[in-house]
Amino acid sequence: MNHPLKDIKVLELANVLAGPSVGVALAELGATVIKVENLITNGDVTRTWKLTTEDPKTDISSYFSCVNWGKKSIALDLNKPEGLDVVYRLVKFCDIVLVSYKPGDAEKLKVDYKTLMQHNKSLIYAHITGYGLKNMRAGYDAIIQAESGFTYMNGEPDGQPVKMPVALMDLLAGHQLKEAILLALLNRERKGEGAYIETSLIKAGVAALANQATNWLVGNKIPERMGSEHPNIVPYGKIFYTRDGKPLVLAVGSDKQFAELCSILGKPELAADERFATNFNRVKNRTACNEAVQSLIAQFDRDPLLVELEKRSVPAGGVYNMKEVFEIPEVQELVMDGKTTSGMPIKGLRTVAFSMGENAKPMKLQAPPHYGEHTVSVLKEILGYSAEDINSLIEKKVVYARK
Repeated sequence: MNHPLKDIKVLELANVLAGPSVGVALAELGATVIKVENLITNGDVTRTWKLTTEDPKTDISSYFSCVNWGKKSIALDLNKPEGLDVVYRLVKFCDIVLVSYKPGDAEKLKVDYKTLMQHNKSLIYAHITGYGLKNMRAGYDAIIQAESGFTYMNGEPDGQPVKMPVALMDLLAGHQLKEAILLALLNRERKGEGAYIETSLIKAGVAALANQATNWLVGNKIPERMGSEHPNIVPYGKIFYTRDGKPLVLAVGSDKQFAELCSILGKPELAADERFATNFNRVKNRTACNEAVQSLIAQFDRDPLLVELEKRSVPAGGVYNMKEVFEIPEVQELVMDGKTTSGMPIKGLRTVAFSMGENAKPMKLQAPPHYGEHTVSVLKEILGYSAEDINSLIEKKVVYARK
């Protein structure tokens, strides 16, 4: 069970983050993923989304690399009949097609489900949209963070709304689609049927609002900005600072844990204070409780305090920067090392964070591909094109092949 999708073949007609995040996860589980990149735009736009610290000459940006390990890149012009024919031939070979077109765009390009299933009746067609099939708006993560309520809730109480620093709506939609794909594969195994699957960024985002949604739907209260605090639990999520100026966060979810915290901090009687004895009262007296806890935490250095809190089963952790995050032993297991075919050393982050079996080892993936790196090999080895046919397609600018 190390590579459960070993014989599954995926055609990725998606770019940026949401769709490709599904593709890379399937690759990590053993699938062969062929990424079709737009010849007109010189490939996935994220190839150009670079930090100033990155090499401006390479076509593999850190952003592109986050969801494109283990894939084959083929560059096509789908507006030309010969380019479309390549896709149709690949569809016959593939089990899953990933797309992220606006409603109607796939039909214009002639790569919609009804068209492609004519070439493969058992095809699983997985479609990510911004707002569903009835709304033509393109889905941009920053906009949907705002429209799904996340941005409004995020930030300090006296500050402005703040977008989260990762494209969470894209990733949530990707998770929804992966779950649906696995169910569709199971159904196909049982009944031999293909499937059309669709999820949207807006629905995926709202479906993940959890207790914040029900605080409105049930509690009839619009969630407001609270910094990192929790609306229903205290002290939970708030950042406290230790004597050495380092931030830590508590996740105290029970009265027993709060009593243990007070004992560790040298003031057990605080847990008996009527204002703080129960979570309900601590929520009511949030400011006083947090101020009392902060004054006690300020008397300790962070690292030894965290050790003691862990020893006594009080949930707590340091607030780490990215360098510190990747010093955590468990996190290091998610890091991949590799080299692109041009010789550029590169590190990557696994997106599949589960294992299947005690001794299961993760799939070893090739580094992210250069634009059009596998055009020739896919056409020749998978589809059986002759060298003459391939050269003709290159000359007509139907395909681009990296030399």
